[in-house]
Amino acid sequence: MLKTSVANISLKSTTESHKWAPGDEVHYNFWRLDGSLGTVHPARVVEDDGAHLLCWVLDGTPIRVTTSPDGRSPRQMPLAERFNGPRVPARSTWRGTSTLRLVYEHRWASVWWFFEPDGTFRNWYVNLEVPLGRDATGVRRVDGVLDVEVFPDGCWSWKDEHELADALAAGRFDEQHLDRLRSEGEHMIALAEAGRFPFDGTYCDATPDPKWALPSLPEGLLIA
Repeated sequence: MLKTSVANISLKSTTESHKWAPGDEVHYNFWRLDGSLGTVHPARVVEDDGAHLLCWVLDGTPIRVTTSPDGRSPRQMPLAERFNGPRVPARSTWRGTSTLRLVYEHRWASVWWFFEPDGTFRNWYVNLEVPLGRDATGVRRVDGVLDVEVFPDGCWSWKDEHELADALAAGRFDEQHLDRLRSEGEHMIALAEAGRFPFDGTYCDATPDPKWALPSLPEGLLIA
């Protein structure tokens, strides 16, 4: 795939229109503003109306990640290296528990429901993201680094604020993006404090369809 300039990819999202049916396999694609593909999480669709995609990333799903050429994951690198330097694709696995995700087509966030191994709801995770629309494979997002964790009692906390300066210095996004991402986080915090959807208990007892097979990870995604 041809790389897209920072200016083009930050200002324009795809105009392609795709909708998926329950049980369809869809990719949750994380792109970077330099046009390179980062992480890909294959998922199973619960419902989709074109503006809101609800999907499960199942425990054990093969996923695409990127590492340094010597095999280190971003979390194994010091902050000075975490957002810089060459990256190569690698296969990994989504482990722990299955995660329900609500992806807003036009909002700068998605909301993830995390569960304990026995299926008990644990907490919400607001993943702040730049939306880039959809393509034939799935949704296209840019990870905003900054996130918000929300707990059943309404308590919340910002996540990964210590990474922002290095992400900005590396050009992962600019101050304008960060202002929009933080504003989206504050909007979600207000909903959480008010106990409004998606933080009102909806989907907290959800379970994935036991008949679903794990989604696949196309080998082509592991080619740099």
